Amino acid sequence: MTGSHPGEVLPLPPRSVSAPGAGRALPVRAALSGLIAAGLAAAVWRLSGEPGGARLALSLVFGALFGFVLQRSRFCFYCQWREFLIGGDPRGMLGILAALAAGVAGYAVVLGAWMPDPSGTRLPPDAHIGPVGPVLILAGLAFGAGMAVSGSCISAHLYRLGEGSPTAPFALLGTGLGFVLGFLSWNPLYLASVSEAPVLWLPRHLGYGLSLALSLALLAALAWPLLRRLPAPQPRASHDPLHAVFVARWPVWLGGLAVGALGTLAYLRVGPLGVTAEIGGRSRQAAGALGLLPDRLEGLDTFRGCATALRDAILTPNGLFIGGLVLAALAAALLAGQFRPALPTRGQVVRGLAGGVLLGWGAMTGLGCSVGTLLSGIMAGAVSGWVFGLAMFAGAAGTLWAGRRAGVLG
Repeated sequence: MTGSHPGEVLPLPPRSVSAPGAGRALPVRAALSGLIAAGLAAAVWRLSGEPGGARLALSLVFGALFGFVLQRSRFCFYCQWREFLIGGDPRGMLGILAALAAGVAGYAVVLGAWMPDPSGTRLPPDAHIGPVGPVLILAGLAFGAGMAVSGSCISAHLYRLGEGSPTAPFALLGTGLGFVLGFLSWNPLYLASVSEAPVLWLPRHLGYGLSLALSLALLAALAWPLLRRLPAPQPRASHDPLHAVFVARWPVWLGGLAVGALGTLAYLRVGPLGVTAEIGGRSRQAAGALGLLPDRLEGLDTFRGCATALRDAILTPNGLFIGGLVLAALAAALLAGQFRPALPTRGQVVRGLAGGVLLGWGAMTGLGCSVGTLLSGIMAGAVSGWVFGLAMFAGAAGTLWAGRRAGVLG
């Protein structure tokens, strides 16, 4: 899906070319970015001084770092997959594999310290390890289709909200509606399949060493054919480190390594990376207040993943994580000259809402999205992460192929 806005799905820019508009009104843009950064720092300081606020402050910090990395490296599961399928460019997919490899290694160290013996019945605290069955596959297919229709995964829509994307607000609204539809369909799915689906954690069956070796071997096997298709490196246009960090696009592999490191640190101090707990929880709260939900959602709150429990507090860790993500992406886009808001077209509204509904339904029934179930799940050694990921990429590829054949997706 193509469009005129920088937040839509477009070919990767040349690595040596600065973002359009990077030299215009730089002092104003730098001042605005500085104000946002100062505001985030003040919020972190204020939260840190409140009773029990350390976890909230860290969530805001990790969210801001995550948003900055996503915006600078254009780390988007669908964009990189689409560019490989259509343009044959493997760099983005290698970045995703780099994130997984770094996170798998980091999680192995953390989990090995927390649970030296993984062979018992316990699972690691808060890790995104979910049931594996037909519903998970269906959720991944729906989520992948939603990426193709809307143009991004949920995390990318969040950072593109900071870039001024005209599609992102409608995709996120559709995501909330999709969560409500997921809640409405949950009980039949749970009783028919999810309740009996096994929860498979690789270290429990293989130990940490063999599980790590197997995961890295699978990632290496996926990376090998991509490495052979890498284009020739392009000369750097500038050796200015500030330009390289704050203006030029980062190589996706660098963003991937940063995502893997952030995933490990976030799990060590706060919890696994995820961007749907707050969206799902607020959607559940609103739908419940309107009397749209059943009296009981069978077994939902007993599963690992991006929890969608009702929110009593105004400030929550995941809510602050998302807020930090969007604001840091806005600051990064302003400084790089990549904040370009635009009025949405009818097509962007329709595709955003329709794709968002699929994203929300898939994330709710899959107990997370491309960040929670796939990224954090695979890092933790969850088979559910691999299954959701394969179904997600298949759903995106099939929807993109059908959409291009029908002339509705670019």
